[in-house]
Amino acid sequence: MAAKVTRLRTPPARTLRSAAEAFLDTIGSPNTRDAYGIAIVKTVDALDGPGPDGLIGRSRALNSITDAEALPASAARSTPPDSETPVRSRTAIDQLIARREVHVREKTLWRMLYETCARAEELLQLNIEDLDQAGRCAGVKSKGAKPRTRRCGPAHHEHVLEIVYWDAGAARLLPRLLRGRTHGPVFVTHRRPGPGKYLADRDICRGTGLARLSYDQARDLLDAATAIDGPGTGWDLHELRHSGLTHLGEAGAGLLELMAKSRHRKAENLRRYFKPSPQAMRDLTALLGPGADRRR
Repeated sequence: MAAKVTRLRTPPARTLRSAAEAFLDTIGSPNTRDAYGIAIVKTVDALDGPGPDGLIGRSRALNSITDAEALPASAARSTPPDSETPVRSRTAIDQLIARREVHVREKTLWRMLYETCARAEELLQLNIEDLDQAGRCAGVKSKGAKPRTRRCGPAHHEHVLEIVYWDAGAARLLPRLLRGRTHGPVFVTHRRPGPGKYLADRDICRGTGLARLSYDQARDLLDAATAIDGPGTGWDLHELRHSGLTHLGEAGAGLLELMAKSRHRKAENLRRYFKPSPQAMRDLTALLGPGADRRR
């Protein structure tokens, strides 16, 4: 009996443009998707090149892109996870936030980042109705949060929230920032979005028409306020979280307390955040010196 041969269908090669669209579809936040989309579309257009009529032609196959094209020599190398993130002193942070030329929006964000030890993306996604100002806390959608699930029936669209806490510094600034606003994003831009920009209702303040402050905008504001040798040489938003956790460790917070504050799942992931200062190491070493028992 003759065997029957069935031709397998070969899936079409993925193009650069389809790969870019697939990646953008995985980003949930509209603001983040728009910000990434601008850079990605420009990159795809540049790699595809113009067609015969001067317009963008057919998209190239993804596997035809060489390493030199995808990552030019001028591109900056990303920071390794275990790199030395600077720890800013409490005095430096207080002095930065106390500067008169700094807007109350930035003062509040930077103080909350330091006191909550939260990630910048988490605080920027907060809406006023999420805040418990009396309790000085709020529920945030944490990094890697997964939707709630049911044993039967459709999955919930809500995510499990984690609580972050702030102290008196942020508590004093928040009423000045909100100025009676009761709904919408906590941190907003100073200008209304352009007519061609689509934003979800949650990302617009209904009272003012202002849009939610994006991560890129917040990063640039901190850099501009702290840069010494030109753009890109200032502080990073992550340094405020990093500094807060380090200062808590220096003050004697235990590992479990630091894990609860940072909301890390694994102790080894907290290691790079805890770098005691030279003075903290001197105080610790003094416990081993002569007469240490009398000093306790």
